[in-house]
Amino acid sequence: MKAAVKALLSNVWSRAKSPFHTDFSYESDDCDERTLLYRHRKQRGVNIGSWFVLERWVTEQPFRYAAAPCQSDLDVAKGAHAKEIFENHWDSWISANDFEWLSATGINTVRLPIGYYHLCGVDPSVLRGTDFDGFEHIFGGAWSRIVRAIETADRYHIGVLFDLHTSPGKQNQDSHSGTSSPVISFFQTQSNLQLMIRILRVLVSSLRSLRFDHRPALSNVVGVELLNEPKPPYPAALQAWYKNAITEIRCLDPSLPLFISDCWMPDTYADFVKSLPPSAAPICLDHHLYRCFTTEDISTAAAQHTASLSNPNAPTPQTFARVSGILEDAGGNLIVGEWSGALNPSSLLGVVDERRERIQFIQAQLDLFERYCSGWFFWTYKKQYPGDSGWSFRDAVDTGIFPCRVGLFPVKPIPHDHTEWAGRKAVARGRAAARHASYWTRYPAHYEHWRFENGYDQGWEDAYYFLTSGVFEHGSVSELGLRGIWRKKRVCEHVLREGRSDNLWEYGHGYQQGVEEAAVDFQRAYC
Repeated sequence: MKAAVKALLSNVWSRAKSPFHTDFSYESDDCDERTLLYRHRKQRGVNIGSWFVLERWVTEQPFRYAAAPCQSDLDVAKGAHAKEIFENHWDSWISANDFEWLSATGINTVRLPIGYYHLCGVDPSVLRGTDFDGFEHIFGGAWSRIVRAIETADRYHIGVLFDLHTSPGKQNQDSHSGTSSPVISFFQTQSNLQLMIRILRVLVSSLRSLRFDHRPALSNVVGVELLNEPKPPYPAALQAWYKNAITEIRCLDPSLPLFISDCWMPDTYADFVKSLPPSAAPICLDHHLYRCFTTEDISTAAAQHTASLSNPNAPTPQTFARVSGILEDAGGNLIVGEWSGALNPSSLLGVVDERRERIQFIQAQLDLFERYCSGWFFWTYKKQYPGDSGWSFRDAVDTGIFPCRVGLFPVKPIPHDHTEWAGRKAVARGRAAARHASYWTRYPAHYEHWRFENGYDQGWEDAYYFLTSGVFEHGSVSELGLRGIWRKKRVCEHVLREGRSDNLWEYGHGYQQGVEEAAVDFQRAYC
């Protein structure tokens, strides 16, 4: 199996050597095994909120000398002692101990919100003409701390998803977009749109340099989210910018997964991803799910919130099923980039066992995300003042509201010879193929069930490659997460070997079931 995946690494990801050049229009650089595992495994993560982009409700201390209204990074920058305050906070808010604890909990990725102004240490011109023009002396030291964060995360085999939380002119009215102004002007001026693409180019080029030129080489950047929670005047305005940004970034790093916000319109943006030209790396759609803000949220009981997430026929699970299917067929995936255990106090009125309700609410979300998403990220890792188990992951775990570990932790030695599980695979494949054939006898037509079996075999082997990779010594084992791009490329390989057919969907169905059942087999055998 190792040899097969090495062939995938050397052939599939390079257009020059790959059979996929007819299906994927962007050339990909060679993606080494460690990088591929980091980027394509299932991501179970937390947001490290208020480390670089400050939010006062998360951490109060950096705002003590901020200029009015004392809510944003710009307010702190305009206040007294700004450089000292920022740098002390960057150096103390998160330490190696935090990454070590996260790894032991099964967290394998962090989503790191940053502002465009944090890149001025790489290129000072990114500030020119923006609200942060003239503050290079304050933010110039941020990039070296960001690099240190990537290094520390890599030491504990934790990936980093970069999230551009701010933009020139602001993409939403919130203070976590860099300034306290409620005015959204990002979409109104072409100069802002173009500058943001240049900022992304600066970031991606710098991250690529860390992978190839830094010592030690850093392979743990799993992707870049182009813009957090944008609120465009209409979808086409954002989608046009997305297309331009994606094209520019693909020229710099064709293999880098890119993440885009769905603006709480998952169907609309899933169709947008489907409309994009095929590429060698996935576009992941980021959905944010909270159940504590709207009037409807406040008037809904905790048990009803839980039921609306766990009932497969309820609107939210139906949306997740539909959207994830569209995305995976397009070679993309769905993630939940922000969610929490927070409930409005009104949702807990009259509740006899509040702890039980909170546990069930969190578990319902986890079950939903594990079924349909390639990753999820709790907001947020911690708050300055402890005790908020709805918003602080650290407190949620410590109080038992959140499971003490996520992911798969083997308790038996993991074999690295595929013959160890070959017999179990044959039995599982036989059962799955029989179920598949039996189901489709209800709909008489021409089928090629052997394609289902071939897909099942390949899906099982790809899943076991991740599960038994042994590349990372710390934390949970890796699981295949970005299934959409893997399935799409495996189908292309299958076409080249076996020819085109109206029954290629059978190979895809088999592949999906093979991946899923291999994970179940691994858990039963070794965990």
